[in-house]
Amino acid sequence: MTRITYREAVRQGLREALAADDRVVLVGEDVGRYGGAYACSKGLLDEFGAERVRDAPLSEAAFVGAGIGAALAGLLPIVEIMTVNFSLLALDQIVNNAATLRHMSGGQMSVPLVIRMATGAGRQVAAQHSHSLEVWYAHVPGLKVLAAATVADARWMLAAALADPNPVILFEHALLYPVEDDVDARPAGFDPWHAAIRRPGRDATIVTYGGSLPKCLAAAETLAGEGIDAEVVDLRCLRPLDVGCVLESVARTHRAVVVDEGWKTCGLGAEISATIAEERLYELDAPVARVCTAEAPIPYAQHLETAALPSAARIAAAVRDVVPGKTAAAAAPRAE
Repeated sequence: MTRITYREAVRQGLREALAADDRVVLVGEDVGRYGGAYACSKGLLDEFGAERVRDAPLSEAAFVGAGIGAALAGLLPIVEIMTVNFSLLALDQIVNNAATLRHMSGGQMSVPLVIRMATGAGRQVAAQHSHSLEVWYAHVPGLKVLAAATVADARWMLAAALADPNPVILFEHALLYPVEDDVDARPAGFDPWHAAIRRPGRDATIVTYGGSLPKCLAAAETLAGEGIDAEVVDLRCLRPLDVGCVLESVARTHRAVVVDEGWKTCGLGAEISATIAEERLYELDAPVARVCTAEAPIPYAQHLETAALPSAARIAAAVRDVVPGKTAAAAAPRAE
């Protein structure tokens, strides 16, 4: 077992993929000589050469398109986009080409392309570098969407994505890169396509993914001190959603809070809430609650950015609202 950062976990995953298969190529802005915008590909150019670790020009549409063509031609490209905001410049390539070609060819062509991109706010880099647009891609048939919330998932998700014949979007929350944790050898049966229960509980289910997971776990710890036992579900895969895990958890706890750093309107939280209501309405003891980012472009000012984003305090407050009386009952003195 080794203690590494999320950033190093991503780098190890990239290095392993390049070493294991000559068809794997890494393409993106600054992935070579600079070592990646977040230092995730540092040293890989020297080890594997410029043919396989390729610095791309400043055109997301061009190098994502090149990645699609390379995948169609038999390579296994990993395309890095610096931030999800910049991926919108390649939206036509991702949605109209990568996501559709297998369907439109009747299965004759596959696009085994992995697109990695940073997402999320909290670094004071303003609205054009800070949004959480995962739901835009989770909306699209033909794509698969993963979000690594732990160091271990950051280490092992890439291999699973590369093994899939479909285009896979792999999200890495920018605030997680310096996070450290112990990582063991790849666990047998590692399956990032299904959700994971990161903390078991009995009183309420907190559903989340990506960079919001640490906040949810912190909220659950706070609530535990108040007598509220919250279960935390990490979705991991946003398309296809592991609905079964979420519904099973809600069937046990009878209450749900969905935490999504995206906006509430038409967001991933809305999809999960609607699914819970459709499938488990009569098992709920309270309406499903959502904790999302304020409906505004992410502010630059630190105090405004912090106020706009979901926080452990807001998550804990939402859980208290759906578990009325629990805290008061725990705090009340016992009758002798």
